[in-house]
Amino acid sequence: MNITIIGGSGFVGTRLTTRLLATGLSVRIADKNDSRKYPQLRVYADVREPETLETALADSDAVINLAAEHRDDVTPKSLYDDVNVTGAENVCKACSKLGIRKIIFTSSVAVYGFAPIGTDETGQINYFNDYGRTKWLAEEKYREWLASHPENSLTIIRPTVIFGEQNRGNVYNLLKQIAGGKFPMVGRGINVKSMAYVENVAAFIEYNLSNGIGEHLFNYIDKPDFDMNTLVTEVNRILGKPEKLFHFPYWLGYFGGLCFDVLAFITKKKLSISSIRVKKFCSNTMFNAINIKKTDFKAPVTLIEGLEKTNRYEFIDKTCDQVFYTE
Repeated sequence: MNITIIGGSGFVGTRLTTRLLATGLSVRIADKNDSRKYPQLRVYADVREPETLETALADSDAVINLAAEHRDDVTPKSLYDDVNVTGAENVCKACSKLGIRKIIFTSSVAVYGFAPIGTDETGQINYFNDYGRTKWLAEEKYREWLASHPENSLTIIRPTVIFGEQNRGNVYNLLKQIAGGKFPMVGRGINVKSMAYVENVAAFIEYNLSNGIGEHLFNYIDKPDFDMNTLVTEVNRILGKPEKLFHFPYWLGYFGGLCFDVLAFITKKKLSISSIRVKKFCSNTMFNAINIKKTDFKAPVTLIEGLEKTNRYEFIDKTCDQVFYTE
């Protein structure tokens, strides 16, 4: 089977490529950025440029689209629609033209917005930002493609926040603050967070390559879910540090986030702290994945093992290697 991974040069794509190659599959990376680990597999493609997609996807048996515009502070905001929505439409058109019948698309639990605790695949679509909105619209583009031919196979995976070695997203920033003893717990710390370890996400994407025709929809979450107090305690245990939990009231943390918003506006710089990130940090983002339970998929790594691997790599062994900036 010939697999093309759009956005394969990134964090999840690199881990996925490693898994697929280990099983003997033929892998091509279609990305506008070079692949630092697999440069020989990468061909240039930008989802906003249809002609590059047609060249990159030629001879593919399945296409996995990981490409997305996802940061909280994207400018101009039109990039969300250009990459996530128009990009999805361009991928669909290229696949239809080339006769490709299998697409796996990574969407996001962001389509549910600030959802009730335990929201699963039947949850209401209630996005609150442009990222969630455009991920939902992208899903609809793929569903239109699915309906265009009776033999099409579409898998949509909505992962929660993904973490792991070499990633420099929000979870890394949180772990780094805990490791440095400078973590300010905003709020009471009882809000629950779902997370997903990158190796498990890659394994689940690989698993879905065998799906038949029709739509297959999954949330992806590694269980159990931790509240923030428990997460900090577990990380301190892994790092061999004494438990340190200093709580700041939510209003104070949110006000600080607003101050960083003003600073970012004045300096025209993208800062790691903002009011929306404080709000997201203090909210419950706990999801369920009932559809995975109907399959025989087993995650290769437990959530605790994923946290241990990440913390050891980043803060104990302090391995110097390539990094991926996300979120």
